[in-house]
Amino acid sequence: MNLTYKKATIEDIDLLTETRIIILRAANQLSDDTDMSEVKKQSYDYYKKSLCDGTHIAYLIFDKDRFAGSGGVSFFQVMPTYHNPSGKKAYIMNMYTNPEYRRMGIAYQTLDMLVKDTKSMGITAISLEATAMGRPLYEKYGFVKMNDEMELPER
Repeated sequence: MNLTYKKATIEDIDLLTETRIIILRAANQLSDDTDMSEVKKQSYDYYKKSLCDGTHIAYLIFDKDRFAGSGGVSFFQVMPTYHNPSGKKAYIMNMYTNPEYRRMGIAYQTLDMLVKDTKSMGITAISLEATAMGRPLYEKYGFVKMNDEMELPER
């Protein structure tokens, strides 16, 4: 196995968009028949803007020419707080490993690269949403479950 970790550029937009749809189908247990055309369009538009303005970083992992995985981090601004005076935050998302490459450390390496990139920008408030499959990886890395966050569900 000859893995290459490539920081995504705008030239990778099609692969990033396709990977996003694969991840959403898997995470939400959606069939291939589920219409994802609007999500695909919006994801493409998101990458088109965010890869250029620096509000998103993504890595693509290849085994020679074969796609093995990906991961990304989005950056956003909230009001400053005592614990986060800059108000800058990062949200790790789109972590994916092709099933044939799982349990080889790819996701951990990708996560580590994303966290290091984020911290090098002076951002220390890093969060993510974990699936049951991903939770052990994130806990091993040092992420802890948040207790105080709430969400208003769609009605």
